Amino acid sequence: MTQDIQHTSALSRFFALLKQSLKGENIDFTQGSIRRAVILLAIPMMLEMAMESVFALVDLYFVGHLENSSFAVQTVGLTESVLSVVYSIAIGMSMAATAVVARRIGEKDPVSASKAGMQAIIIAVAVNVVLAIFGLIYATDILILMGSSEESAIFGTPFMRIMMGGSFIIMLLFLFNGIFRGAGNAAIAMRSLWIANLCNIILCAILVPAMGLTGAAIATTIGRSIGVLYQLYNLFNGKGILKVAASYFLPDWEQIKSLVKIAAPGVLQFVIASCSWIFLAELVATSGGDEGSAGYQSAIRIMMFFMLPAWGMSGAAATLVGQNLGAKLVDRAERSVFVTAKFSVTYMAIIMVICLLAADPMMWFFTNNAQVHDIAVEAIRILSAGYIFYGIGMVLLNAFNGAGDTKTPTWVNFFGFWIIQIPLAYILAKHFNWGPTGVFWAIPIAETFMTIISFILFRRGKWKKVEV
Repeated sequence: MTQDIQHTSALSRFFALLKQSLKGENIDFTQGSIRRAVILLAIPMMLEMAMESVFALVDLYFVGHLENSSFAVQTVGLTESVLSVVYSIAIGMSMAATAVVARRIGEKDPVSASKAGMQAIIIAVAVNVVLAIFGLIYATDILILMGSSEESAIFGTPFMRIMMGGSFIIMLLFLFNGIFRGAGNAAIAMRSLWIANLCNIILCAILVPAMGLTGAAIATTIGRSIGVLYQLYNLFNGKGILKVAASYFLPDWEQIKSLVKIAAPGVLQFVIASCSWIFLAELVATSGGDEGSAGYQSAIRIMMFFMLPAWGMSGAAATLVGQNLGAKLVDRAERSVFVTAKFSVTYMAIIMVICLLAADPMMWFFTNNAQVHDIAVEAIRILSAGYIFYGIGMVLLNAFNGAGDTKTPTWVNFFGFWIIQIPLAYILAKHFNWGPTGVFWAIPIAETFMTIISFILFRRGKWKKVEV
């Protein structure tokens, strides 16, 4: 009887905590239980990133059943690989915004936090204009350079142009959410992705059957735009801890210089990673053909669907580290990282088992091409071998970023991706004639090394002394 009462009490407390995390209240994360703080931040962040990964899965599902499915799936995957450069800039800038906003909130200075966030938007939009123009002009050439056949590249050019032309929307979506996370209001970031995804699913169901691959690009761009409008509404309604005025959008060159100093290594760390993924995509396309490329891209989309929630969870560590360092609570900042890492390991262990057991039926849902299916299943099972290490590594790297120490993850990424992953993938695929399988194995091996290096550097503690 007593055990039943305790069980009911624990369950009711969990649901109360879940309700509070989804509601998005202004909470002081520099006080109280660390486990509770991690849960309050992690739940909306995980749901937010799950929604971000749903964009690619929805596109994959709808285009995977088109007549030219291998061309369509390959185009979606290769375009996402190129867009990863945009994601890199967006994530790098959002990390800088999260670090500075979190530090100012920890110092109880919401006005400076709001101003810093708006200056980050000015930088991001200015940079993205150049990338969008480049993508519009050279869409076909980019796809061919990525290893696509000429026929497949021509087929996918409209999709590439729409996605690259609307890439500034991706930039804003990431950046606004980084600002909200830094302020400790991850629920708004989560809800913006829910709204964007719901619109994308509805529009894909309408536009893809009528317009094919081009319809998927239009649906995704419109869906993300609606999410950005929701973010803008929450920034300017004056109800949250961040109060934004039009004057905050006037360039403050000192603030911009400070943000760029933090963001540049952050952008570079993700450019290093995304360029590595681009190289791997090209290596699979040239060694495995259009079907091999489509299978690999399908597996990566599945992998990211499960990985992005873990990345969202690791974002809790970034916010807690930033706010607690701002409040001069260094030990609490460090404990927050280890608590978050334990949650991440549990989540990734469950996902690893799911991927190993359910890869086959999972891929039949997304494609009716047997060759694409078989390659994707092999990739999913190999990639899942390193999931637990991925989970720990993401928490540690985000902890550095949350402290404003974006240089350390940059060096870790350079070593892991360019010194280990790329050469290993090339040697296994080309010299040992493993083809795409060699590329698949290079990924978990490199990620494991990166996690070990990150743990050693985290224990040294230099991140505790970074000023932002």
